[in-house]
This record gives sequence, structure tokens and C-alpha cells, in this order.
Amino acid sequence: MSRALLSVSDKKGLVDLASGLSQRGVELISTGGTARALRAAGLTVTGVSEVTGFPEMMDGRVKTLHPAVHGGILARRDRADDLSAIESEGIQPIDLVVVNLYPFAQAATSPDTSFDGLIEQIDIGGPSMVRAAAKNFRDVLIVVDPADYPRVLSALDNAGGAEAGFRFELARKAFAHTAAYDGTIAAALAAVGVEGDGFTHTPLVLDGLAPDHLALSARKLQDLRYGENPHQQAALYAVDPGWGFGTAQVVQGKGLSFTNLLDLDAAARLALEFTEPAAVVVKHTNPCGVATAASLEEAYVTAREVDPLSAFGGIVGLNRPLDAGTAREIASTFIEAVVAPAADADARAVLAAKKNLRLVLADCALLTGSAANRREVRSIMGALLVQERDRVAEAAPDWCDGAEIAPGATLRVVTRRAPTAAEWAALRFAWRVCAHVKSNTILFAHADRAAAVGAGQMSRVDAVKVARLKTDALGGTVAASDAFFPFRDGLDAIAEAGATAVVQPGGSRRDAEVIEAADEHGMAMVFAGRRHFRH
Repeated sequence: MSRALLSVSDKKGLVDLASGLSQRGVELISTGGTARALRAAGLTVTGVSEVTGFPEMMDGRVKTLHPAVHGGILARRDRADDLSAIESEGIQPIDLVVVNLYPFAQAATSPDTSFDGLIEQIDIGGPSMVRAAAKNFRDVLIVVDPADYPRVLSALDNAGGAEAGFRFELARKAFAHTAAYDGTIAAALAAVGVEGDGFTHTPLVLDGLAPDHLALSARKLQDLRYGENPHQQAALYAVDPGWGFGTAQVVQGKGLSFTNLLDLDAAARLALEFTEPAAVVVKHTNPCGVATAASLEEAYVTAREVDPLSAFGGIVGLNRPLDAGTAREIASTFIEAVVAPAADADARAVLAAKKNLRLVLADCALLTGSAANRREVRSIMGALLVQERDRVAEAAPDWCDGAEIAPGATLRVVTRRAPTAAEWAALRFAWRVCAHVKSNTILFAHADRAAAVGAGQMSRVDAVKVARLKTDALGGTVAASDAFFPFRDGLDAIAEAGATAVVQPGGSRRDAEVIEAADEHGMAMVFAGRRHFRH
């Protein structure tokens, strides 16, 4: 390592890095403001214009775009012809390139940036150097992130220099850096207004839920055992910023499949609807058992017993750290996987006897600081769908008649009889769970557990029939419907099953007919004014 070129807009850690390089005998080459910052720190710096033999031109538009720079970066050290070519032109190799690009995103998001000012923030020489160095990563270290500076200095102290794996890691990071940069430029220019020969810059919202240009950054975590079926290949990627299953720890068990992760996600989402200890058992992304209790162990046992036949081979989601008692109950039957925010040592020891059971620890709590963390992206053929994550935020503890549950939505008792206090509690529980079941769904529940789930049917009458196949013990339950009743037949079926109260969004042209049916059955019915389809 004999020569390093430094040209950065983000000068965090710059002086420490340059000082460390200088102490190791590395010649520093730099441009513009970077050179001034290094000289102000007392470091000796060679200006790029001294290397190229040409001054910076056009207000800095052209300064590093020169064979003396790119030849020094791109020359392959194991190719005699490359080395001969640069030697014949008096070009010396450059072994380290430290570059981060013009702050284009800052300019693009500012309302004070003119269109011409925006264009001037498009870096040309920087990306060219980054790409050149990354392409020649075997011989040139490329650094785009100040967080990597200490690692670079440490790598230079190794007897054999920086290892190939580390060099390649930095190269991949460099290409991701330029890709994100170009994506931001494309998004900003897409928002520019054009009228005749005039251009108007509209501030770019990079962190909005649905930006004009959606740039997704994801890194591959692992290949999965298979996709939805064994003949389908699949892989897991982590999105930035990392959270949820992108940062999960798989403590034990067989490799995860595509369907395992879909089920784990469904279980975690529903468990997080509750603040009290809660357990969820999921089968094919639908909950077959949900319960809350004073302890996690009690919650799990209750949830499992809602539909013990379906729970066999299911996925368990918990909203508390897994303890030994709960682990013993889980281990007492066949469960495919468990997701929890944490697990203590005793719980891990219990589940270790179940070699094939996957234990996944993941912090899936919604991050509120960024729209990107509330964004959900799904693929369809040739396109992407983007939406905000659905949350049953309206199910506050003070559910009662007239409570405002969301802008434009108010809980409304529409029948002659209002729910009792016990029915209100059960309706709130049912509403939170119902939102996590595939539509059309009818869910029967008590205040602390599901009673029967009729999921994913083409009609609500059929959904009631499916739920009744699970149990005949639905007397005294309440029911929730994820969308309105188009006809009274669904409500009649719920009453026949034994439910005494029902919550639904309302909004059907036949609401009056459905309300009349509820009154005939002596039921209480609440309109939530908000639906929760899940597809």
C-alpha cells in the first residue's frame, strides 16, 4: 500500500484515517475541500492536479476524469501488460480509493434547491472512481463508508495486507452505494416539472410511504430450504434499515422454508396486537388459536386448546420472552417453529431436545421513525404493490359506544340492545384477531381467547359453517366480521351458532336489513366504520 486517493463530501473520520495512512507510509492524494481539510490538520497532501498535470476545470466538473487517475486505479497488478502500459505513460498505481459522493439527496429534498443547483450536485468523477476501484477490488481497496475506516487501517496491518474477502465486501458495498445514488437521482428527476424550456424542482420525499421512485435495498441473508413447495427455489433478504426477520436469530432447528417464514410473520404480527401476555398458533398463515392470560404459559396452553387438531404442526408466536414453563408446553406436542422477542437459557435448554423445532428470536415491533418501516411491498407479475402496514390501532382499551377509533371512524351501537361490559371486552379481542385472518372471515371469541375461526371463505355464511365445524360450544361468544354483511344470512348464521354480539365495519346497502336481523335475535351489534381485509 503506497498511494491513496481521498475525495469525500462526508468528512467524518477523515483526518483520523488520513493520519493512520500517513503513519503507515502511504502517500495521500486528494481534491478540493478534502485536500484543504487534510492540510489544515497538518498532513502532507498531493493535489490531484499535480498527478494529472491539469488544473481542475469548469468549477470542478472535471478534475479526476483523467488516465493518470483511472489508469492508476484500474491497472491489474498481475498483468505485465497493464503495468507496462501505465509505466510507459509515467502513471503510478493507486492502491486505496476513499470516496463518498456529492450530497445529492440533501439537495434533492431541500425546497431551497433550484433545478440548476440540483443538476450541479450530480457527481460524475466520484462514481467513476468508485466503480473503477470496485471493479479492480483485488488490487485496490475501495471505501465509501466512514464506519469502515478503522477496519481498513486494521486490515493494512495484517502481514499479507487486506484479505480478498474483505476487499470484495467493500467492493459490493461500493456498488450498492453508487446504485442507491443513481436511484436517488432518477427519483429526483422524475419529480421535476417541465414546461417549455423551463424546469421546476419539486423537493423529493425519500422516506415517504410511496415515493415517485421506489428504491429498495436488500441483502441476501440465506438460501431457504425451498419456496412454497419443495420444487421451488427461495431465498431470504434483509431490507435496510434492518429490523424484524431481517435481523432475526435462528437459535436451533432445521433450515427455514418460504412458508415457515410467512407463518412466522403472521404469528408475530398478531401476537404484537396485545400488550398483555399473548400466544398465537398459526396454520397456513391463519390463526387457529389465540389467547391472552396472566402468564405466557397459560396463554399458550389456552391458545393451543382452541383447536388442538389444527395446532399440530403449527407455528407459535409469542409477545414475551420465552420461559421454561412455556417451552415445556410447546415441546409437549408437535410444533414446527416458534417466534419470540427473546428466550431465556432454561427455555432454550428445554427446546434443544426438539432438534427439528426452529426457535427464531426476532424484534418485530413496528419502528415508527421511518415510513419505510411501515411500508409493505408485494410482487405481482411484472409489478410491485406498495401499501402501509395494516394495524388495528383503533382497538384501544376504552372501547365503548361513541368512541372515536380513527379519523372518520367511530364505534357505533346500531341495535336496540347495547353490548354488556363482558361483550365489549370480547368484541375488542375478536376485532383485533379478525384483522389477521384471511378474508372473508368470521371469528368467534371470548374476552381472552378465540373460540372458532372461519377463515378465507368466498361467503360469510360458509365462514360461519367452517367455524362451527371446529366446535359446537359457541354459545355466549361474540363474533367479528372483517367486512360488512352484504345480506342478513351471515348474521342469521352467527346467531344460530350461539353468538350474542357482533362487530363489523358496516357500510352495506342492506345495513338496515342486517340490523333488523340482529334485533330479531336479541343481539348487540357494533359498527366499527373500518374494515380489515387480509389477502
